[in-house]
Amino acid sequence: VTHSIPACIGGMTINSKQLDESPVSIFAVNKCYVTVQDGTFFDGSGFAALVREGYKVRSDVNITLEFRTTAVHGVLLGVSSAKVDAIGLEIVNGKVLFHVNNGAGRITATYEPRGTNSLCDGKWHKLQANKSKHRLSLIIDGNLVQTDNPYIQSTSADTNNPIYVGGYPADVKQNCLTSKSSFHGCLRNLVLTRGQQAESFDFSRAFDLRGVFPHSCPGAEH
Repeated sequence: VTHSIPACIGGMTINSKQLDESPVSIFAVNKCYVTVQDGTFFDGSGFAALVREGYKVRSDVNITLEFRTTAVHGVLLGVSSAKVDAIGLEIVNGKVLFHVNNGAGRITATYEPRGTNSLCDGKWHKLQANKSKHRLSLIIDGNLVQTDNPYIQSTSADTNNPIYVGGYPADVKQNCLTSKSSFHGCLRNLVLTRGQQAESFDFSRAFDLRGVFPHSCPGAEH
């Protein structure tokens, strides 16, 4: 077995002696929550990196996920290239932005809720972002936003970098993200679909995890 147990462990004794609760060193261990929900907790300091060999968006991709946060800023997802081609999803001032650059220029679909905090209310919200050639759309909790793209000849986002979720390293360029703020909250059910091929991502299998706890979210904040 090469991976950690997704669980809470407490009251451990060795040779009848209670283990001290203050460890000498600690890695990817969080406190135990009184109430827990399925999902992945992002503590606002890091990111998860998926698909080490690089994810190729090309002409079509459909991204679905659920998020829960009380922060009005935070990176949700970014896939970029060494050039300008990229896609990005982020929360900025309580709005959700979906950016796409197929090489000719960045286009953004913006979902603006009625109240600044209505998406950042600590409740689960469903997000779907769709890029189909030069078209892009964003659906939040069933509400659709579409954007005109003047660059209709440019249809493929030729990305070759990993998928960064919840943030990205300081030395990594993201051409379709405006925010550097790491996401603070919970994510679940991340699925990226190209054509008929749907791929769901388990954060515990990320090749780099910083400030991310894959198997549990603290219960909803009241």
